[in-house]
Amino acid sequence: MTDKKESIQQDENSIILERRSKLKEIREKKVAFPNNFSPDSYANDLHSQYDKDDKETLAKKNINVFVAGRMVLKRVMGKASFATIQDTTGRIQLYVARDLINSEKEPELYADFKRWDLGDIIGAKGKLFKTNTNELSVEVTEIILLTKSLRPLPEKFHGLTDQEIKYRQRYVDLIVNEDTKNTFLKRSEIITEIRNYMQSNKFLEVETPMLHPIPGGASARPFKTHHNSLDMEMFLRIAPELYLKRLVVGGFDRVFEINRSFRNEGLSVRHNPEFTMMEFYAAYTDYQWLMDYTESCIREVTKLVNGSEKIEYQGKTIDFKSSFDRLTLVEAIIKYSKEFSEKDLNDKEFISKVLKKLGHELSSDAGLGAHQLALFEEVAEEHLWNPTYIVNYPVEVSPLARTSDDDSNLTDRFELFIAGREIANGFSELNDAEDQSERFKKQVKAKESGDEEAMLYDADFIRALEYGLPPTGGCGIGIDRLVMLLTDSPSIRDVILFPQMRAENIS
Repeated sequence: MTDKKESIQQDENSIILERRSKLKEIREKKVAFPNNFSPDSYANDLHSQYDKDDKETLAKKNINVFVAGRMVLKRVMGKASFATIQDTTGRIQLYVARDLINSEKEPELYADFKRWDLGDIIGAKGKLFKTNTNELSVEVTEIILLTKSLRPLPEKFHGLTDQEIKYRQRYVDLIVNEDTKNTFLKRSEIITEIRNYMQSNKFLEVETPMLHPIPGGASARPFKTHHNSLDMEMFLRIAPELYLKRLVVGGFDRVFEINRSFRNEGLSVRHNPEFTMMEFYAAYTDYQWLMDYTESCIREVTKLVNGSEKIEYQGKTIDFKSSFDRLTLVEAIIKYSKEFSEKDLNDKEFISKVLKKLGHELSSDAGLGAHQLALFEEVAEEHLWNPTYIVNYPVEVSPLARTSDDDSNLTDRFELFIAGREIANGFSELNDAEDQSERFKKQVKAKESGDEEAMLYDADFIRALEYGLPPTGGCGIGIDRLVMLLTDSPSIRDVILFPQMRAENIS
C-alpha cells in the first residue's frame, strides 16, 4: 500500500471511530434507528410542481411536506443551517433553524443536528418556501435522524473514481455518481419497453426453470451444482431455449422470457458469467420474419428511451433508422479482409493455415463451417459497427437451427452485430425430431472428443418434438449488451448492478 493510500485509510478509520462514538451517545439517549417516519413527497416531484412559482405565490399556497433522504450537503451558520438531502429522485434543500425545531421534548435537537454527518439519513417535516436566491427549500419544523452513517462518503462527496470499487461497492457508486444511477434507471426503462413491445404483439411472458437436469439451448460450459433431495447433478441454465420450444409444442404460439442465464466462461468488457437475455418464439414464422421483427423491436425501443433512432456510442454514430445490413459469413470475411476469395473460404485447409498464423487453432474434428466462423470472428466481426445481420450459418455450428432448403450445409440462422459485438441470435427452429436427434448425437461425440461447450443428448426434448413442433422462429437478444449501446457504456460491468468479481479480503 502506498503512503497516500495508507494516509487515506487512516483518515477514514479515524472518521469511523468518531461516528461510532456518536452512535454510542445516541443509543444511550433514545432509539438509535427509529422506524416511525414516512415521506409523502419526493424531491424531483416537488421541483417539477413548484420551481416555477415565485416566492410570494408559493408562500400563499402554504404547502407542508414530509421528506426523507441522505444528507449530502450541510452549511451550519449559528442559529440556522442549510442541509441538502438526496432521495431516490433527486435533491432538495432544508432550512433548519434552532427556534423552529427545538421543543420542550427535544430542547437540544438543533445542537444534535449540528453534529450529524454527511451520509446520515434524515426525515424532515416543514413548509415549502423559496430562498432569496429563489431555491425551492423546506422550512423545517420537525427533523429526525433515521440512520447514522458510520462510513464517510468518498472524497467528501466529490465522487467515486476507482473503477473496481465502483463495481464492488455499487451502493456507494449509486449514492455519489449521478451518471451511474441514470444508467440503471435507463436499463429499467429499456426492459420495460421491450416487455411492452412483446406484449403488444401478443407474446405471452413465461418463466422456465433456472436449474436444468441437462444443460442445453446453447453451446457453452455450464455451472454445475447438486440437488441434495433428488441426489442428482444439476446445471444452472445456459439458455431457456429448449423449455420455451416445449411450450410452443404445448400450444402457446408466441412466448417470451426475460431471463437470467449462466455460462462458465471468462470475464471481459462484453462477457459476464451471469447475464440477462430476452428469448422469444413465434409459431408459423421463419428467420426472415424474425430479422424484420427484431429490427423493428430494437428500433422502437431505441426511439422510446433515447428520443431518436440515431445514437452516439463511444464517439461514433449508430443508425437504427436505416434498414439493417445482411451478409453471409463468407461475404463479411471478403468485405472486411479483402485478401480472401470465395474459393479460399471454401477450402478448410487454407482457412486452417490462416487461423494458425492468427494464433487460433481448431481441433482436427472441426469442419469447414467451424473454420469459417472462427475466421469471421478473427477478421470481420469487429468491423460490423452499424447493425448487420450475418445469415446462413453452417449446420456444424448451428445444432438447433433448421437446415436451409437451398443448401444442406447451411441453416436458416442469423446473428445480429452492432458496434462489433453480437447482440442477437435467431433462426428457423429445427422441428424435425429425427434430424435433431442425430445432431444431438454429433454434439455428444464432440463433447467426448474434448469440446466442453458441446451439448448433451436431451431425450425429453426429442420426445417433445415427436409430438410435433409447428414451423417456428426463435431469437435471443442480449439485454446487457443492448443496454451498453443505449447508455453509451464501454463495459458490460457498467450496466450490471453487481458484476462478478474476484473474492475480496475484507478485514
